Amino acid sequence: MTITVGEAAERVGLTTYTLRWYEQEGLVAPVGRDSAGRRRYTAGDVDWLFLLTRLRRTGMPVRDMRRYAELARQGDRTLGARRALFEAHRARVLSRIADLEEDLTVLNRKIDAYRRAEGECG
Repeated sequence: MTITVGEAAERVGLTTYTLRWYEQEGLVAPVGRDSAGRRRYTAGDVDWLFLLTRLRRTGMPVRDMRRYAELARQGDRTLGARRALFEAHRARVLSRIADLEEDLTVLNRKIDAYRRAEGECG
């Protein structure tokens, strides 16, 4: 079973414009087409798009996403390079999480201070 570009975009939370841009950037392998020339996405295509949206959401630069796509197309001989790319990205994500946890601590302190001040005024 295949789905249209609009259906694929909706499933992964992208606009059709962004999905086409992913294709133009080489992030998505050429997608099959029906007899009228319209793009038809498979379950595998949608899974790939989900991965791309997660990578983007976690802040992976497009150049690294493009590199990953190129490596994946080359097959198993690039497993180590793909793992290394993901490990480097994971380190960046973990660093961002630590920064966000520190930011959250500051916010929680301010909220607590305001609650205490409101209690003293009330």
